[in-house]
Amino acid sequence: MAQKSIREFDAKSILAKHWDKYFPDFTYAYETVMVQNGKELTEASKSKSWLKEKALVAKPDMLFGKRGKNDLVLFRDTKPGDVSLAKATSWIDEKSSSEQTVYFSFDGDTPTGEAKTDMLTHFVVEPFTPHTQEEEYYISATCVGDNDMLYMSAEGGMEVEEGWDEKVTEVAFAITDTEEQIANKIKAHIPADVAAADKAKFAEFAIGFFKAYRELNFAYLEINPFVMQDNKIELLDMVAKLDDTAGFMMVDEWGDVDYPTSFGMEEKSPEVLAIEDADSKSGASLKLTILKPEARIWTMVAGGGASVVYADTIADLAGIDDLANYGEYSGGPTTSETKFYADTLIDLMTRHKDAEGKDKILIIGGAIANFTDVAKTFTGIIQSFEAYADKMKEHNTKIYVRRGGPNYEKGLKDIKEAADRLGLYIEVYGPETHVTDIVRMALTK
Repeated sequence: MAQKSIREFDAKSILAKHWDKYFPDFTYAYETVMVQNGKELTEASKSKSWLKEKALVAKPDMLFGKRGKNDLVLFRDTKPGDVSLAKATSWIDEKSSSEQTVYFSFDGDTPTGEAKTDMLTHFVVEPFTPHTQEEEYYISATCVGDNDMLYMSAEGGMEVEEGWDEKVTEVAFAITDTEEQIANKIKAHIPADVAAADKAKFAEFAIGFFKAYRELNFAYLEINPFVMQDNKIELLDMVAKLDDTAGFMMVDEWGDVDYPTSFGMEEKSPEVLAIEDADSKSGASLKLTILKPEARIWTMVAGGGASVVYADTIADLAGIDDLANYGEYSGGPTTSETKFYADTLIDLMTRHKDAEGKDKILIIGGAIANFTDVAKTFTGIIQSFEAYADKMKEHNTKIYVRRGGPNYEKGLKDIKEAADRLGLYIEVYGPETHVTDIVRMALTK
């Protein structure tokens, strides 16, 4: 499962779009907007009258938590009087005008560990919901091993993680569990400290929540807290990740969802975004992270586990500064998908010559494939060689290949013949060679 974090605004929008299907006996107002500055918020108020009429809450929507503890939530309890549209507009402009430092862990109210500094670019604004602490609840779902897990608590808010074992009820569901079995398990595991008058409603909401998590292809879905007042639900805070391998079949269900870069992280390059887009439309796994584009050692590794092993081996033998990228192509990609991945990689590799004039090294490695047709994927790599042969020779590129699996003999033979024909230096090895020996060979030479 490929997990991609989405904004709180998008998570609420997806759930609101399908609300009547999963929560027919509950109401949810879905009054929420996402803006980048005060001007956008003022403009939104022209079509959304509640922004002028109600007390508001404003907070960054930048894929980080602990916003309250970082003093990055504007709401009535922390400022004198209600938060008006004017006050929210001014606060958003203030917070977006300069870099903000965010801590990701706290001991009580004391920040601990690493902090990141970056600009705040997106904010979510909603009505303030008056409620008591007893009306706050927690619920989340995710996949752990072969099971889906549901987590429920009668206590919501920032402190639910403290004392997790005592406060949170965990329920495991097999993929084969029927809707009736799921409903019965949930009803049997409602947290004991949920108010007696709310137990039946809590169970009904939890059943709908878990069904939405599964059918809408969330990889992780958390509401902390949600407020339940009779049959009225308010989603005060949400965290969500989507299984982006399902993106091709969830276009209508998800809508125009964004996959932003996390706060404090560098913006992704167009090449990385292109690979992510290809990955989202494929049943295979295509991943690429650029570490140092001017470095001389590039890898095209089949398999997530193998990619870790190759990266560690290169770091041990050459040092991390010589490693240009990290990633994988696996899960039976098509010839055209493999060519696209190889084109992207080789294009990046041949943009910068080594500062010391050393050869570029391309390592095409992997363990022994279970079901990926090696010859088919190597056909895509060969097509990429044909397109980039001249550039590869300009950079004195040395290619080292180690692969096994279905049709590996044909794949190795084809890629060796193609490289020789194109005048490219290549060494080719099969499963008789240790999986990372080609790293040692390449760096020794």
